[in-house]
Amino acid sequence: MSQDIRDFVTPSCDLLALGEPTHATPVFADVRNTLFAQLVDRGFRSIALETDRVAALVANDYVHDGTGTLDLAMSEGFSHVFGAVEANRRLIAWMREFNENRPPEERLSFHGFDTQTENTSAPSPRPYLEYARDFLGIDVDIAGPAGDDERWSRTEAVMDAASSPGASADAYRLRAIAADLLAVLRSRKPEPVTDDWSRAEIQLMAGIDLLRYHRQCAEPLEPQERYAPLVATRDAIMARNLLDIRAAEAVRGRTLVFAHNLHLRRQASTMRVAGTETTWFPAGALVAPLLGDRYVFVATSLGRSDAIALEEPEPGTYEGFLQKHVTTDWALLTASEVPPASVRTDPTPRQGYFPLDQGILNDADAILHVRS
Repeated sequence: MSQDIRDFVTPSCDLLALGEPTHATPVFADVRNTLFAQLVDRGFRSIALETDRVAALVANDYVHDGTGTLDLAMSEGFSHVFGAVEANRRLIAWMREFNENRPPEERLSFHGFDTQTENTSAPSPRPYLEYARDFLGIDVDIAGPAGDDERWSRTEAVMDAASSPGASADAYRLRAIAADLLAVLRSRKPEPVTDDWSRAEIQLMAGIDLLRYHRQCAEPLEPQERYAPLVATRDAIMARNLLDIRAAEAVRGRTLVFAHNLHLRRQASTMRVAGTETTWFPAGALVAPLLGDRYVFVATSLGRSDAIALEEPEPGTYEGFLQKHVTTDWALLTASEVPPASVRTDPTPRQGYFPLDQGILNDADAILHVRS
């Protein structure tokens, strides 16, 4: 067993995926910070978190060049309330300090690889499309067909197909505009790629992704059938973002990606939503076959937690075995070191904890277990 992530990074690995089994406790983000500092010595120059890719540009401006303030980076550089996580604040502050007085090619970069969606809402594509239009200097009306931003962002637009604008004539018009903008943008791609051009592409792709998500929201499915294709769409966007981030970072170094285990595993993920088992292929399952041995997945587990009222695991469970054999606060071990066991059944939905099972172990190259 080890507390050094470098022991688990193969020479071929350039995208190391570190999962977490729940978002409800920051302990895994704290461990992530320690591991990322170790990985920087192994040629890692970027980190990608489960947060909106466009918003993360604000945080990266601060990390890379000191633009803005730490408070601004946290309030505007994260989505899904992750800017309020103290471990994320410490990460951004440490990266800024590391980059001080270093040449650009040696600096660390911060990325988000998620899209700006929640289970019950997704924003308007308007500002993202307008950003690209203004960058290109093209005279095309986007505000007209987009209409009021609230028509897209309200809960009903996601939860009720009849209330969704995703299949409207306006939405089809916006998709046609977005396709034209993308064609022009790609035709003007500079060599080497400039930061301004890259930002315009990221913004435009975010708008296209939102139109895609809203189109799925407009599908007339029963309530219990709606979640699976929506989360699958989100993970497909995550996968493409990860590949784009790696393409941009390849000349500088390796990338650590940090997200929920269910987003990073190599096979289908399953979760229970509104009493129905929902199964989809996550970002890891889409990226791993393309990257082969360049992709390494470290799954995580938790023994107990006062913060989320998670009790000591039963001895016969996977976490029970790990709780007995991990003698430090946390440790890394190869997945093959964990013998077959039973899946713990004590977690409750509000804890958001997804226990280890044999499927996760089969997907993982290593396991990181936190005792408490």
